[in-house]
Amino acid sequence: MDEVFAAARAQGRAVLVGYLPAGFPTVERGIAAMRAMVAAGVDVVEVGLPYSDPTMDGPVIQDAADVALRGGVTTRDVLRTVEAVADTGAPTLVMTYWNPVERYGLEAFAADLASAGGAGAITPDLPPEEADSWLAACATQAIDPVFLVAPSSTPQRLRLVTSHSRGFVYAASTMGVTGARAAVGARAGDLVTRVREVTTLPVAVGLGVSTGAQAAEVAGFADGVIVGSALVRALATGDGEGGGDGVEAVARLAAELAAGVRAASA
Repeated sequence: MDEVFAAARAQGRAVLVGYLPAGFPTVERGIAAMRAMVAAGVDVVEVGLPYSDPTMDGPVIQDAADVALRGGVTTRDVLRTVEAVADTGAPTLVMTYWNPVERYGLEAFAADLASAGGAGAITPDLPPEEADSWLAACATQAIDPVFLVAPSSTPQRLRLVTSHSRGFVYAASTMGVTGARAAVGARAGDLVTRVREVTTLPVAVGLGVSTGAQAAEVAGFADGVIVGSALVRALATGDGEGGGDGVEAVARLAAELAAGVRAASA
């Protein structure tokens, strides 16, 4: 990921990070959609590990995770998805709640993620204070642990979280769950500024971005733009009854978002 952020910085632009859950609507369709969004201009891919209690996620991602779980997706399927996406050359992370990792075995999960070509893992419900064993496993396997900060994070909290993060810092633009919004959280720019006061790591902003114009707005002040729910909705709508091809819908939206990120540097 360091190379991708450095290359984007040299081009005067932000990195585009795209999220989709593994196994939605099927494992193979999910892989096809992720590979399509890389071809359309997504720089980094987040592969969601579907979980039965996705407390950070809004209804769009919750519904997709439910479809994947009812379809029988497993952690092995998630790792197979990572391998297929990482094969494109795009840095590929897993976005996962902590319970599935703990159940799998954190050392085993880190090792298998690395073997699949994974670049790191985002763990939204794992506090850095309780992450010593996970951090050690990540260091052993040379994968990046990514933690989250929010507009409510104090300066002390920002220092703690960023000191444990690698690759980039995930800045939640608003308080609440994931989901496309009409406007990006007004406090996002201030949060990025505050994070940069305590770390040199790149700062990527997520929660709310759904259009090329919003991507351009966020790219104007952040090192990375994270898009999830809008891509999931494109895949769901396209693969629904009479909705056309979901993979093509994802590719079209990814191209729009990529154009927005790049327009911000013009």
